[in-house]
Amino acid sequence: MEIWSWICDLLESNESSLESSSPLFFPLVTSSTYKQPIQVLNKSTSDEIQPIQLKAERSFDTNSGAAVLKFSICYGENTLWVSDTCPLDSKQPFLPLILQLLQEITACAPTAQDSCCPRSQLQKLKPDPVLWILESHSPESISGFFDVIFLMRLFWLCVCDAPPEVGSMYFHTLLAPNLEGFSCSQAPVLRNFFVSVGIDVELCFMRTFGYMISKLLILKELGVGLQLVTPLPFRNLGFSYALESHGLWIMKSYTPVSAMRLTSSNQKKSRFLALHPQEAVLKYALAHQQLEAVMQVEYSVKFNDGFIQVSARVDNLRFHIAKLGFSKNEDDDYINEMYFPSRIRIWIGPEMGANYVTSVSLGQSTDNLEKEVEMQRVLKGNFGKLKIPEVKATSRTMTRSKMKNWKWDQNADGNVANFESALCDNATGIELATWKPSVGDKLGNNFRDRYTGASRAFTRNGDLIFSGSECGEKVEWRLNKEMEGSVLKWRIGGQVWLSYLPNEVDTSYFETRCVEWCDEVDLPLIIGN
Repeated sequence: MEIWSWICDLLESNESSLESSSPLFFPLVTSSTYKQPIQVLNKSTSDEIQPIQLKAERSFDTNSGAAVLKFSICYGENTLWVSDTCPLDSKQPFLPLILQLLQEITACAPTAQDSCCPRSQLQKLKPDPVLWILESHSPESISGFFDVIFLMRLFWLCVCDAPPEVGSMYFHTLLAPNLEGFSCSQAPVLRNFFVSVGIDVELCFMRTFGYMISKLLILKELGVGLQLVTPLPFRNLGFSYALESHGLWIMKSYTPVSAMRLTSSNQKKSRFLALHPQEAVLKYALAHQQLEAVMQVEYSVKFNDGFIQVSARVDNLRFHIAKLGFSKNEDDDYINEMYFPSRIRIWIGPEMGANYVTSVSLGQSTDNLEKEVEMQRVLKGNFGKLKIPEVKATSRTMTRSKMKNWKWDQNADGNVANFESALCDNATGIELATWKPSVGDKLGNNFRDRYTGASRAFTRNGDLIFSGSECGEKVEWRLNKEMEGSVLKWRIGGQVWLSYLPNEVDTSYFETRCVEWCDEVDLPLIIGN
């Protein structure tokens, strides 16, 4: 979008263009770039399109007398938003602008309905972490980062606080063509930003992102012109990042459920307008859910005489389905209708083409079940020549069994170790992720009321959590001794399947979706590190 470059150029033009009091404009949407796809309310398609512009205006601070810049977003002659003043004599003159955008994104963000950290309790962002981002990254990285936060702030402004046609302009001309800004190319700077500002701001940031993408995909499916816009591949509509910290490899991932790849469904016609009204409302509620995953793998390094031994074990896996909304009473009839994880796959290993690994050793998979056998024996006997038995005895033996919903297997793909598990129906043993229901199939009834009861496979709010003891034993690699003293790149990735079965509502709707992430983390092979 090149907005940041235009803003930075304002400093170089301080002595000329900004010396006068006339403002400068950066066009965001013009009549030549926006093709109105539908009639918006009472506005005719023949009406002239008013431009959306970012305006920069120079003035002087009344107290210090220093020159300052103030930005505003205008729709035609109407001002939709005004920024705080940016002092031109500061080392980072646009830090107040970025802080304001971030603070307003955080304040407007939807919250998960079970969130224990509401927006009202979030403190004002501190400037130091954001200042560090500006000073430690290249201008190109900052430009992409600014485009992301500017688009997110524009979402709340254009969709919620502006006339309807402005929201249409935003989706068609601003968000859809610039989805690439949310791809993995921005992962390094966004990762550093999240680490520096903390998890509370990260959740607000990513839930805004999920809400935006969900609305975009709903409008695309409804066929309001966005069906002509080809979005990025589904895997790029989520965001994930990985890091190494205190002996852990940590991967965090966020993906709107509606952006995940559909793998199976019993609905041939899944478009909103083709569904029964009740199922359309259900699908609309499900479309505002987001998978938030945290995968923690503990690693250790041991230096031996002739080789280096690297060990890894799953420390903690957490999968949360966030219902993005603004009221706990929203969609009350569908409050307990949620997707749930039905298959999980985690992999760890050296980078592609690594020739320094000599072997990989896997651990034992987890036990699955205790057998239950019930036997009954009947003994009959006669005494003498009597035709009617005088002695009759029955014996019965029973062994209890319990089948686990999840069983973790380990395997290797080259030198990459895989941890994989699937949710099974503990009555039939069928895996939910690959199940394709037929007419009259009763398997779905076994998963009704799945968030209540002592034997439930999920937490009461629908989360799924695994500790390291549940995921099998550790895996080990042996590396060449020559790699000592280096910092290697190690791969970590995950694949999650989410399924939906009715929990409380009366519907036959069923589907499974899948998402995949992959990233690199550091493996320091330094003695004493």
